[in-house]
Amino acid sequence: MPVVSLAFPWALLLLPLPLLARLLPTARAPEETALHVAPGAFAAALPARAGGDRAGHAVLIAAWMSLVVALAGPQIAATRELVTASGREILLALDLSGSMLKEDFVLDGKPLSRLEAVKRVAARFVVARQGDRIGLVIFGDRAYVAQPPTFDVASVARAIEVAQIGISGRSTAIADGLGLATRRIMGSDATTKVVVLLSDGVDTSGKVQATDVARLSASHGVRVHTIALGPEDIEDQPTARDAVDAVALREIAAVGGGTSFRVRSLADLEAMAATLDQLEPNPMKRPPLRYWRPLWMWPGGAALALVVLLAAWRRR
Repeated sequence: MPVVSLAFPWALLLLPLPLLARLLPTARAPEETALHVAPGAFAAALPARAGGDRAGHAVLIAAWMSLVVALAGPQIAATRELVTASGREILLALDLSGSMLKEDFVLDGKPLSRLEAVKRVAARFVVARQGDRIGLVIFGDRAYVAQPPTFDVASVARAIEVAQIGISGRSTAIADGLGLATRRIMGSDATTKVVVLLSDGVDTSGKVQATDVARLSASHGVRVHTIALGPEDIEDQPTARDAVDAVALREIAAVGGGTSFRVRSLADLEAMAATLDQLEPNPMKRPPLRYWRPLWMWPGGAALALVVLLAAWRRR
């Protein structure tokens, strides 16, 4: 429950001012008048209505009290988060190949596809990056910029949530996705540049080696983190369908100067997001700004409305 305080409480000393003015002695009328009027001249005049005068006085008193309260400066304490540009730019390269439809994650006892699991965690990760400039690249057969880098992290989270399999083909062109993300972020003026590659498969349609792209990224000051999604590794299960080439993704991260994460479950995915948040901390997380929100306009507006109402009533 917000507590209302007064910026200038001494202004309340003005409240009894009208009463003191009434107690002051009035000027004495002259004993002789300059105009003599016959006693029956105002016989037809209507007497003043005492009730109307009392209502008018009540409105004047209420207007004066509202004005004094406005002068006292009522206010309530409020807080505001300080969010400024961090100088960092992060591009997510999200694999949208057909294997991302495989339901080998579990949430609340129900199977969940790799894509849906990534959406849940990646969207939360992005929303928490206030102050960072975030972008999204999606890739399958081809790579596309789904969301250019922006400080509007909510729009990037929405782009992740609406991403669908098939819009970029169903193969896995890791090198193309990483290359587009690198090319997009290389021209940035950010002091820190990061690419986060999320994939669950083997590079099946890239025209160049993904490690060569990662080496080029590192040479331009771009750090590359990789996230390998899926329960089975290709080195342990070479015949398994949709197994993850975790070794290749580790090599990409090593060459790109970043960290590789192995994600086999939703719990691993959430732990990865927490660790990645520590590797790329947000320097803009500061204590909230505390300030006073003024409320004087409400009693001030009430005083003005009462004066206007009294003037209109007297005019009638």
